[in-house]
Amino acid sequence: MNSVGSDPALIGVDWGTTSLRAFLIDTDGQVMDGVSSPEGIMHASGKSFEAILDRLIGPWRKQAKVPMIASGMITSRNGWVETPYAALPLGACDLARALVPCDMASGARIHFVTGAMIETTGAPDVMRGEETQIIGASALGLIAGTFVMPGTHSKWVEVSDGQLINFSTYMTGEVFAALKAHTILGTLMEGDDFNQQAFETGVAAGLDTKTNLLHKLFHIRTLPLFDKIPKVATADYMSGMLIGAEVAAATQHMCETDKITIVGRNDLAGRYECALHTAGFACRHTPDDLVAKGHFLIAHAAGLLE
Repeated sequence: MNSVGSDPALIGVDWGTTSLRAFLIDTDGQVMDGVSSPEGIMHASGKSFEAILDRLIGPWRKQAKVPMIASGMITSRNGWVETPYAALPLGACDLARALVPCDMASGARIHFVTGAMIETTGAPDVMRGEETQIIGASALGLIAGTFVMPGTHSKWVEVSDGQLINFSTYMTGEVFAALKAHTILGTLMEGDDFNQQAFETGVAAGLDTKTNLLHKLFHIRTLPLFDKIPKVATADYMSGMLIGAEVAAATQHMCETDKITIVGRNDLAGRYECALHTAGFACRHTPDDLVAKGHFLIAHAAGLLE
């Protein structure tokens, strides 16, 4: 990933719960190099965050003394420095003004991107890290529309003129894991190969659940019990049903002509693409280094880049 003929300008760190990624970014905002580690905040021995970071990016720091910026769960209560949540609407300049600097034992300084919050239905909703990815999308000209960010806790984000104006979190991934591992629904599940037909059938059922999801979930047990679907397809059927129900809720006020941007290109993102197509929506994907583009734009807005 080396960029020929460009100079390092910034180190961006995307530090989540279970893993972290760091990027060496050049003066044009392009990624020159990258490293990753499974040492997310929950896997950092003794919360030795500075030592972990120094081990990963030490060679870059020797090469160039450039600013550092970090986003994600590293700014949570269980992370390195807890930062406050900034209220929506939020753009690059707002996040730049809210950066929290931290002086390291080595004498270097790192700037933390705060999280985002909104309260729309009598309870707050929050994110840490996703806001930086959304800001990065504007570098690709994606400054408006609906973004879905698949994960354990999926985010659906509304963007206008490069600003986050609304978002909702869906615990779809965590509910799937809990149902599979800790309920009777998981006892009939076999096999690991993806069954697209079963997934799409589940999506269709999920899209049609409306307020009846808790009843339809029981069909995940009865369908294989009466050989309506094979046991090896049960997990994908449940995955489809849950994602379908999420899509139905998140898009209830949207038109099928609206294009949805999927953040990420992993297997889960592929499932969301399949579910959105089943629901009649067109979609597109963003590159994997979107967060690095967000780091660059926020750092630039903050005046950290020479």
